[in-house]
Amino acid sequence: MNTTNKGFKTIKVIALILLVTAGVIGWLGYSTFLGPSITQDQDYLFVNSSDQYTDVLKKIEDQHIVKNIRLFDYAAKAMDYPKMVKPGRYKLTAGMSNRALIGNLRGGYQEAVKFRFENLRLKENLVSLLDNSFEADSTSFANILDNEEVALSYGFTKDNFFSMFIPNTYEIYWNTSPDKIIARFKEEYDKFWTDERKQKARDLGLTPQEVSTLASIVKGEALHKDEMPQIAGLYINRLKKGILLQADPTVIFANNDFTIRRVLFKHLEIDNPYNTYKYAGLPPGPIMLPSIASIDGVLNYNKHDYIYMCAKDDFSGYHNFARTQAEHLVNARKFQRALDARNIKK
Repeated sequence: MNTTNKGFKTIKVIALILLVTAGVIGWLGYSTFLGPSITQDQDYLFVNSSDQYTDVLKKIEDQHIVKNIRLFDYAAKAMDYPKMVKPGRYKLTAGMSNRALIGNLRGGYQEAVKFRFENLRLKENLVSLLDNSFEADSTSFANILDNEEVALSYGFTKDNFFSMFIPNTYEIYWNTSPDKIIARFKEEYDKFWTDERKQKARDLGLTPQEVSTLASIVKGEALHKDEMPQIAGLYINRLKKGILLQADPTVIFANNDFTIRRVLFKHLEIDNPYNTYKYAGLPPGPIMLPSIASIDGVLNYNKHDYIYMCAKDDFSGYHNFARTQAEHLVNARKFQRALDARNIKK
């Protein structure tokens, strides 16, 4: 009896050990592959084009992306990920399992960047924004935007190439090469310039690039979208009459001093093709990135006979318009007195 009892006890112990072992193995397997692993510390994992598996693993560890780096490493190797590293910007969701994340990484299932831009003054501003949004560095983008041959290949000059970038929201993968990103902007530009818009440009006697240049001046003058067609009509009147545009925003651009609040005679003296107080017609290119509203403001300009305008002395951002120089001088004096009252000297 004693021998039999001992045998049963031994069997029970072995069974218990096996059960516990199976439980531990099951728990480890669950934790390694299916259990919640991703932390809340990061929103994305960025895998560069040059990254090897060891680089990815170090990023995951350094950024505390997973709860247990050893379990992730084991799962990654079990799923053969070290041989299938793909660059990209991968969305991280707190509680995601190692298996789910590794599946995304293996398959290259990244989330596109929603790239939005507007109110950019210079190409350098766009370059900086591209640099902060995509894998490629600022030098790569600058080399394209400053390249005359690239501009010509798209139908632009180096001066007006900036107008190819229509402000909007674009979905582009983070590791897309700079040349393909620029090509994507050209596709959107071609879609924007519909046959209707092109016809309106022809009716004005302007190319789409010239419309964009004029629209950049309109945008520089207008604080309110509803006034853009009125301002556009004034500059179109001046172009048709062969009168100097005399647009203050172009003078500020020519002086490369965007702190100027009051354009003075000394600013008008600069010899620069963007100074529309000295050079007739449109400048060589846009003075800032034109908005869709400003482009459409030019294409759908208000027809009137105004050739002068001056900011209102109430600083509302709107303008007083005039047909004659005498009327304009009255408006200008009011505004100058308002500037003096606020001690705005430059």
